[in-house]
Amino acid sequence: MKEEEVILVNELDQPIGLMPKLEAHEKAVLHRAFSVFVLNDQNEILLQQRAHHKYHSPLLWTNTCCSHQRYGETNIEAGTRRLFEEMGFKTELKELFHFIYKAPFDNGLTEHELDHVMIGYFNESPTINPEEVEAWKWMKIEDVKADMITNPTIYTVWFKIIFDEFYHYIENHKL
Repeated sequence: MKEEEVILVNELDQPIGLMPKLEAHEKAVLHRAFSVFVLNDQNEILLQQRAHHKYHSPLLWTNTCCSHQRYGETNIEAGTRRLFEEMGFKTELKELFHFIYKAPFDNGLTEHELDHVMIGYFNESPTINPEEVEAWKWMKIEDVKADMITNPTIYTVWFKIIFDEFYHYIENHKL
């Protein structure tokens, strides 16, 4: 099976090519990505713990799901696809904003992404894919913010960056 490719972009989110995912993370090349935040009626975020066998950031907590768009796929299509693949449900997603970040991992790989942040709403229990997700939990937004300060090592590097952007966005916008 061919390795998944990511869409290389410039800082204006214009596609400039494709590259195998691992190579893009080894070379820290800017590429398109997305992050999904699913909330429930209690204003809690659905968090996932990454599966124990993931090649980076295993067993760390992160947002509901995140990944990379495939060539020809819209941001919403990609988010919907991956949400179902990882968490086993579908819900309507809305794109909130995008931004660029760079986050190195301990294993020498680097995320350098133009990240499209999306939100959706769901009030049930997910049916997780154990190949992708170890565990899940609902957590109040304010509790996530406080826990990241108290226990920063249990969260993915990118989630700490993305959550901060998400938190400031929801402070300034009526969702």
